[in-house]
Amino acid sequence: MPNEPFFRIENDRYQPTQASVGPWDPNSLHGRVIIGLLGAEIERLHGDPEFLPARLTVDMYRLPDLSPVEVTTRVVREGRRIKVVDAEFVSGGKSAGRATCQLLRRTENPSGEIWMPEPWDAPTPANTPDPDDPRMGMNGMWAMKPIRGAFGVVGRKQTWMAEVRELVEGRPLTPFVRVAVAADFVSPFAHSGSEGLQYINSDVSVYLHRETVGDWLGFDVVSHGATAGVAVGDCALYDERGRIGTASCCALAQTRRAG
Repeated sequence: MPNEPFFRIENDRYQPTQASVGPWDPNSLHGRVIIGLLGAEIERLHGDPEFLPARLTVDMYRLPDLSPVEVTTRVVREGRRIKVVDAEFVSGGKSAGRATCQLLRRTENPSGEIWMPEPWDAPTPANTPDPDDPRMGMNGMWAMKPIRGAFGVVGRKQTWMAEVRELVEGRPLTPFVRVAVAADFVSPFAHSGSEGLQYINSDVSVYLHRETVGDWLGFDVVSHGATAGVAVGDCALYDERGRIGTASCCALAQTRRAG
């Protein structure tokens, strides 16, 4: 990928680049790079082809600046069928986020039939036109092909999203890391409305029943609810072959507008 990566490795730590800056503060990181790096380190250090990273939950409790980042990991449980790994995101010596990942052993589905939603009827990325608005994808932080709905419009929203840069320079994106980096989009997609985005998420949880295939991820908003300034939102996640899982988040009302 020719675009600037989100991180470079310097002195055994991860140095954020300007590409990693988020919308709330010009000197702070985007949530997607926090979630992505935590997921990537868990997979890099503890992944196993026989296990699927089935759930990744990330808490974000401080907006980190562009200081060098360290990620520490700890195996909580390493069983025959389930592994649980914790990780911490430390920026400039301060803890800014933490993750828990559950990795489940791949086997075979049991026999029988179980109800599932109807297949997604969205057009493929190849049959979805590019957006007219160049601001889509935060001016090139990622690529987007909107399917239905838009920011500032009340109604159901669907889109395709693809990454355009490496998370860490020199490390190709794995299927799991693609999802981890993109998952933060559940918050602005589910929580934006007629007045734009007025919520900032404090977590993200991703559930996967299989790895994604290809570059494009589909997001379909399935719920939003808010009371007393606290919101929860959910998106179904897809690739070109069908549904792969869900992404959920909670968020706080934010009077400062996103840039």
